[in-house]
Amino acid sequence: MKLYDVYALYDIAPIRGSGCRVYDSNGKEYLDFYGGHAVISIGHAHKHYVDMISKQVSKISFYSNSVVNPLQRELASRLETLSRVNGYDLFLINSGAEANDNALKLASFYNGRKQVIALTQGFHGRTSASINVTHTGQQHQAPINHGIDVCYFDIDDVDGMVKEIKKGRSAAIIVEAIQGIGGLDEIESVVLQEIATACEASDTILIMDEVQCGYGRSGDFFAYQKSGIKPDIVTIAKGMGNGFPIGGVLIDAHKMPAVKSQLGTTYGGSHLACAAGIAVLDVMADEKLIENTKEKGTYLRDALKLLPKVKNVKGRGLMLGVEFDFPIADFRKSLIFEQRLFTGSASNKNLVRILPPLMITQEDCDLFLDKMDAGLRKF
Repeated sequence: MKLYDVYALYDIAPIRGSGCRVYDSNGKEYLDFYGGHAVISIGHAHKHYVDMISKQVSKISFYSNSVVNPLQRELASRLETLSRVNGYDLFLINSGAEANDNALKLASFYNGRKQVIALTQGFHGRTSASINVTHTGQQHQAPINHGIDVCYFDIDDVDGMVKEIKKGRSAAIIVEAIQGIGGLDEIESVVLQEIATACEASDTILIMDEVQCGYGRSGDFFAYQKSGIKPDIVTIAKGMGNGFPIGGVLIDAHKMPAVKSQLGTTYGGSHLACAAGIAVLDVMADEKLIENTKEKGTYLRDALKLLPKVKNVKGRGLMLGVEFDFPIADFRKSLIFEQRLFTGSASNKNLVRILPPLMITQEDCDLFLDKMDAGLRKF
């Protein structure tokens, strides 16, 4: 049986990792400044993470959600403390797309509406509802996915968004505070504040998709926190498990109290997933990774602007986009095979995405800049 072809693959097989470095089957070392789509938050093979998962799997890795799992409550408590968000219930699942599907479902349950407002260049996942509201994923929609009426607006079209919200016919508006695949554009705080006010007045649910930009990656625990708003729903995944599949939905407990059987999951919040999630929060707190993200992000952003042929640097924290005036596909390929440096791409074909583990050091940053500079000399 052959594997189903999903992605165009680079002929590299990482078999081991440590911190922000990975090693392939030939023993070659690569500097990882992509983290597998922003998934690796505390670094590859962190000792505490490995110990927590190893100990848990030797006890019990899974049982159904029809029984009490104390690790779920511990994870929720730790998340509330570190993120400094209060008044939410946590629904644990397995991925970001699943989180956004459930968020949209909850919004429609709440106000009985079907329409959704979303942003152009947004990306929310590939499952049924999430792909339906993903502007950059139109080519991935099957006919069966076209079941939601979606109104799209540009990220800076506050007047258009607010006008549509005030009509009171949308179940929700879903927003990435910093767009990932869309190209690292950030929605301005004043725009988020106006959206939040309009949502409150019209009983429209505000969903902040923090799947990629959340969990400390922006330099705040959640990227939306810079604006001072309180969303109705926040979706999380990627960096939450440092590679172990886990996601979640934070739900305003006062506006949308839990109703039994509205949501459900088999694997979500398993003992093993929770152990991974708790380990991540332990390391983030103990090693002050959010503070490190802010510091190293500022340093990289300033330094990247000085490299040759760089047109613009977008994003904040360790979620950065480096824009050039030429398509970067061949450049990224040369970075991988000649500089042994992992970076990412975006829907903007001229932009390199930078999403390293949050534990990177000054030495890692300088090595990355040297590799970028050396790679650019050939373009």
